Amino acid sequence: MTRSKKPTAGDAAVLVAIPPGLLNDLPPEDQRAIAEVVGKPIRLVEYDEDGRAELEFTDSENVIHSIWVDPRYISLHE
Repeated sequence: MTRSKKPTAGDAAVLVAIPPGLLNDLPPEDQRAIAEVVGKPIRLVEYDEDGRAELEFTDSENVIHSIWVDPRYISLHE
């Protein structure tokens, strides 16, 4: 993995850490699903107008999740 190249839409990205506050007020099953994908390749959908990366993944219960994070918390999966 490297941070020298910014992942682009459609790339496999890795959530390298959970951003502070991301899990606040989320149901326990969502918190668990997000924690389980840290360090694993997931799909980068796009960047929003504020520059946040939209990541999408399916958890072990086949529930699709979308999260938006600051790009400093992701890296390109290689």
